[in-house]
Amino acid sequence: MKPSNQSVKSSEREDQILQALARMLEYPQRKKITTTVLAAQLEISKSSLYRCFSNKSQMFEALIEFIERTLFLLINKILQDENCGIKQIEKLLLLLLGFSQKNPGMTRILIGDVLVNENEHLQLRINQLHDRLEATLKQALRFAVSEHQITTNLDVAAQANLFMCFVVGRWYQFVKSEFRRDPLANWEVQRLNLLPAELL
Repeated sequence: MKPSNQSVKSSEREDQILQALARMLEYPQRKKITTTVLAAQLEISKSSLYRCFSNKSQMFEALIEFIERTLFLLINKILQDENCGIKQIEKLLLLLLGFSQKNPGMTRILIGDVLVNENEHLQLRINQLHDRLEATLKQALRFAVSEHQITTNLDVAAQANLFMCFVVGRWYQFVKSEFRRDPLANWEVQRLNLLPAELL
């Protein structure tokens, strides 16, 4: 059964709203985003917004779901296609930093910068996402150990946490510098210090 024209239009409108919100998150001045401002940006009424999303928290939740889908689609591809655990780790880190570089507004969501005054459930979602990403890095490290590519006495949990702290720190600097500090700047130099000698 084909979707009705009305449901297609509704889906298109939802996409337009989310794209507009994502663009507004890229404003370095970080003006407060309200439904009034968002509706004006789209040149629609607030009631049109509320027909798609009952509140702003729902919009942020949809953006978090987009981030999760996008990242884990690419993560799963890396884990399936890359047979070398060491390369998996490096590609995962580059993915997380590169996603931030290409999506400044989404990075503000990833560090919770725009969620401070929103529903606390949204920050919990981001915390869970960080935990999933750290678990993925841990999985790649365990794979590298099992393949004897790195020493078996490496503390996998501590190393995965170090990677995640580095990534989140880079995200944070990117946002707080009003997107001037590139998350991938100096990566080739920093990777030599970040990754244990066994990973190089």
